Amino acid sequence: MFGFHYRLERRTIGFVLAVMVVSSIGGFVEIAPLFTIDETVEDAPDMRMYTPLELAGRNIYIREGCYACHSQMIRTLRDEVERYGPYSLAVESKYDHPMLWGSKRTGPDLARIGGKYSDAWQVAHLMDPRAVVPVSVMPAYTWLGRTALRIDDLGLHLTAMRRVGVPYSDDMIANASADAYGQATPDGDRAAGVVERYGDATHVRSFDGDPSRVTEMDAIVAYLQILGQLTDAAGKQEAVTTGNGQ
Repeated sequence: MFGFHYRLERRTIGFVLAVMVVSSIGGFVEIAPLFTIDETVEDAPDMRMYTPLELAGRNIYIREGCYACHSQMIRTLRDEVERYGPYSLAVESKYDHPMLWGSKRTGPDLARIGGKYSDAWQVAHLMDPRAVVPVSVMPAYTWLGRTALRIDDLGLHLTAMRRVGVPYSDDMIANASADAYGQATPDGDRAAGVVERYGDATHVRSFDGDPSRVTEMDAIVAYLQILGQLTDAAGKQEAVTTGNGQ
């Protein structure tokens, strides 16, 4: 085997052709499934988009490098399903650009963290992780609670997402800043517009506990609380699987 490889290395043209053949095989294996993507990606009529506040929180999540320690993809292994919930479906990442599946789990998977803990718990955990999880190795993110969220450019963020396939409407883009503010100030006059544009299931409340301002803490907690909640496709899939006795 090694003798064949050594002889091949001495023949430039043959070696280049061999590399091209192997690369073509690898490329075909990766590209071929894309031709059947409409058949392999699940249908989720109830799928909703991130609100401007949740999208801002996702941007902060990426900015702070949270994806380096937390995955967002539950595999079909029994221990993962029992710990985290139904395994992840492709459609659940339909509006994620970039996707944040990850593979590193210094911390737990967050694919279904939404609604598992209260807003107060999430804030306390971000401010001082060891106050709620004594063995945590996560750093504190205290500045999120005192940093005002920039909302004036959120329309541009929604526009960028629309260009890669997220169906934000012109109305959503035009009201992005107002909706971000309204979602975190439930008693304000802008809250109703958020529900009108994103649906009755939209979380409208002061996520950081202070309705007098909108902070980066509001945004990231809003994002964490929606993870796994954009669609119930996984829950329905689990019910079908369980019903079939599999």
